[in-house]
Amino acid sequence: MSEKRLSFKEMCAEFDVTPRTLRYYEYIELLTPEKEGRSRFYGPKELARMTLILRGRRFGFSLEDIRQWLMIYENEGTEAQMREWITLADKQMIELAEQKKQLEDTMAELKSLRDETAKTLG
Repeated sequence: MSEKRLSFKEMCAEFDVTPRTLRYYEYIELLTPEKEGRSRFYGPKELARMTLILRGRRFGFSLEDIRQWLMIYENEGTEAQMREWITLADKQMIELAEQKKQLEDTMAELKSLRDETAKTLG
């Protein structure tokens, strides 16, 4: 049974990314598709990596953090990668909590100014 492989166009559709994004991820070596002539094909490993890349981006990690984390798996294995993931996740949760606080403060200030303006109008 052959492994699932996606073409460049299928990969863009599968993950809802632009061709430019996919080419950039290849350029910075997050992905390394198989090449046959001018065509590129993405196997199970690249599909898994893309899932992790997009999940990392959704959680607010930089592409460099993601690249480093993926390299740990290649060089040191799953356990080392999981340990690094815990460290990165802890740091990111602190950062997100700070962003949330700043957003809540900004929303409270905006509401206060809005309410004062509404009172002025009567």
